[in-house]
Amino acid sequence: MDDARAYLGVEASLTGRRWRGPSAETARAAEALAQASARPLPLCAVLARAGVAPEEAEAYLAPKLRDLLPDPRSLHDMERAAARFLEAVHRGERIAVFADYDVDGGASAALLLDWLRHAGREATLYVPDRIDEGYGPNVPAMRKLATAHDLILCVDCGTLSHAPVAAAEGADVVILDHHLAGETLPEAHAVVNPNRQDEAGDLGHLCAAAVVFLMLVEAGRQLRGTGRAGPDLMAMLDLVALATVADVAPLRGVNRALVRAGLNRMRARERPGLVALADVARLSRPPDSGALGFALGPRVNAGGRVGQADLGARLLATNDPAEAEALAARLDALNEERRAIEAAVRDAALAQAEARGLDAPLVWAAGEGWHPGVVGIVASRLKEMTNRPSVVIGLDGTEGKGSGRSVAGVDLGAAVQRLAGEGLLIKGGGHRMAAGLTVAGDRLEEAMARLSELLARQGAGAERAAALKLDAMLMPRAATPELVEALEAAGPYGAGAPAPRFAFPSLAVRHARRVGESHLKLELDDGEGGRIGAIAFGAFDGPLGPRLEPHGGARFHVAGRLELNHWQGRTRVELRLDDAAEAR
Repeated sequence: MDDARAYLGVEASLTGRRWRGPSAETARAAEALAQASARPLPLCAVLARAGVAPEEAEAYLAPKLRDLLPDPRSLHDMERAAARFLEAVHRGERIAVFADYDVDGGASAALLLDWLRHAGREATLYVPDRIDEGYGPNVPAMRKLATAHDLILCVDCGTLSHAPVAAAEGADVVILDHHLAGETLPEAHAVVNPNRQDEAGDLGHLCAAAVVFLMLVEAGRQLRGTGRAGPDLMAMLDLVALATVADVAPLRGVNRALVRAGLNRMRARERPGLVALADVARLSRPPDSGALGFALGPRVNAGGRVGQADLGARLLATNDPAEAEALAARLDALNEERRAIEAAVRDAALAQAEARGLDAPLVWAAGEGWHPGVVGIVASRLKEMTNRPSVVIGLDGTEGKGSGRSVAGVDLGAAVQRLAGEGLLIKGGGHRMAAGLTVAGDRLEEAMARLSELLARQGAGAERAAALKLDAMLMPRAATPELVEALEAAGPYGAGAPAPRFAFPSLAVRHARRVGESHLKLELDDGEGGRIGAIAFGAFDGPLGPRLEPHGGARFHVAGRLELNHWQGRTRVELRLDDAAEAR
């Protein structure tokens, strides 16, 4: 539990947040780590927050995938799924891959297509259209695929698709998924899903691509048992890393090891699709987890949101650099189109949500003609602004299709699934942090009221504004490149493992200038010779820019994350400023 006192006495910062530091217990653990390991105290603060004991620090900072990767056979149906997959390969059967249209689905499909290519086989890729077909397998598509294929692999979907799976007569269906399962499973040949109700749940944090990867690990084990070898699976971890981050899976345990290993593979620039994607995103250095989530992932998603649904999967699967460049350029253009559509829906949704009130356990909005490809992103924006679970729905006549995003500690997927079970939704499902739903227009208000009630029981809405959690206090002179590099070793950071955030007390603003339309660059000093540069992105979209630019010589407590800024052969530490409060 965090210290009850506001950190540095900041009860309400410029952005209205209360600053919270580490608990007394975590601070003591950080001190013990620093003394036992001679590592910098700020690094030890991050390790202590993650619950790392002194004797575990070395292994945590250099995690080995072989030590953390679970036994694939610990999941129900895994041996059966891998055996059927290999049987289809060896017999030369016709294989189809039915994938969701997001990054996780695209990466999952690409893993299978890549593996099959190495084995000298090809497969049919099928990605449903978001608008015309919606999420997951549907009866017409599965029936048609079954007439021309012997095996259909459903990835990142299928767990709730009873009728579509039954419609695939004449073909075996293997489901590799991670979405919450119901009490009964489809009549498939195998359903591998760590979120089946008969699973222990200790692997429920895996994304679908990680589940597919585990299936390929099991396939490799079965191959070796017959004296044969499969492709190099380590070379495929770049896809698993991208999917894990983009699907907002918590970066703990094996997920953290998978992402670290995948980021290392990306440095070699061997996969044409990811190389082309990084180039159109104008990344000047090898991707980190932030780049996966905010630069690469949205572009892969753009095809499924506002363009051709299979573009992302095709980009990730191709081994042709020319094709990769063309697909990446197309996705980059679609991503710009998506931004414009999103902005219009966001403004309308926010106005509607504000009129309805932002204090309820659930923040929601619905509008006629809102593009279903952006409602999930807009729901995420509303969640970030309100610290509430949020749902945004695009209406099309008598029916609405929506997407929701949740906050820590509130299981949105389970609530949506219960709502579907009660008959208030046409269909719905997902996982803890995200969910999708389809609702009849005449039951919209009733369904959202019931969802709000279910989420309130989980504690949604208990806090109006999110607190700003800080790991430690620093002075500018302590913010060295060496410290930043040490902190990076404790990453990658993302969902479930937030990047370290530090408070710098009572700094004077020496220079402040606006950059672009809404950003602010600052030079800060502590009055004792210590200086640090800072940048506040989007500062003029909120209260930070208008107060910090005309600072008038005032001193501020500032908080943010440390980054290395490489410019013209020089490296210096820069503070990505998240918040500030007047020092009194």
